[in-house]
Amino acid sequence: MKIRTVILDDEPLAIDVIKNYCDTMPDIELLGCFTNPVEAMKFVTSKTVDLIFLDIEMPLLTGIEFIDTLKIRPQFIFTTAYPQFAIDGFELEALDYLVKPIAYTRFLKSVNKFTYQASKNENKKQPLIVQKQELSDKFLFVKSDYESLKIFIDDIKYIEGLKDYLKINLNSGKSVLTLSNFKNLLEKLPEQNFMRVHNSYIVNLQYINSIQRNRIIIDQKRIPISETYKKLFFERIKL
Repeated sequence: MKIRTVILDDEPLAIDVIKNYCDTMPDIELLGCFTNPVEAMKFVTSKTVDLIFLDIEMPLLTGIEFIDTLKIRPQFIFTTAYPQFAIDGFELEALDYLVKPIAYTRFLKSVNKFTYQASKNENKKQPLIVQKQELSDKFLFVKSDYESLKIFIDDIKYIEGLKDYLKINLNSGKSVLTLSNFKNLLEKLPEQNFMRVHNSYIVNLQYINSIQRNRIIIDQKRIPISETYKKLFFERIKL
């Protein structure tokens, strides 16, 4: 499913940040970027738009006023440097609220929230057999010792290679050892969220706390970025 997206912000630099983030996600189809809310309104009312990244503080029309004037509202995510407006935003049923400067991981969570809600709405329209298939995309089974363990994909923070085994580190703080290889496991993971950054590591981009030169920080773990994957990684996150 392509997410037909529009960005509205009176600051071109703020637009560039979100645009670069959108470019990393193949599921997002960026239809247009606007600094003028009146022009954006004409576009949104004449096209099919699924999601708007919307600044609140703008000179001609605030983001809150912009949404309030629309008869048919796409899903929208407020972006602003002023967190005190969050209550007003959620009263208008904003999908999410991003405070500038916006971190890439925080952006991913917002988009995933849209995708999750959209999939729930779609499931209501689909027959049961399709619902089961969509559900199966949310988890995988891995062999550990003498059993196959069910692991939810969104719970995987990073995967570490240990000789013949892979150590799958989970959001719960637990880890699972499986006799497998990176190639086979990567084929089961959504490429928009997971990326190999080293011969011994795969990371879930959603859980990156920070990047320090050639290292990724996830919680207290420092994960090296090797020269082999360095260029591709930084192109992916637009740094």
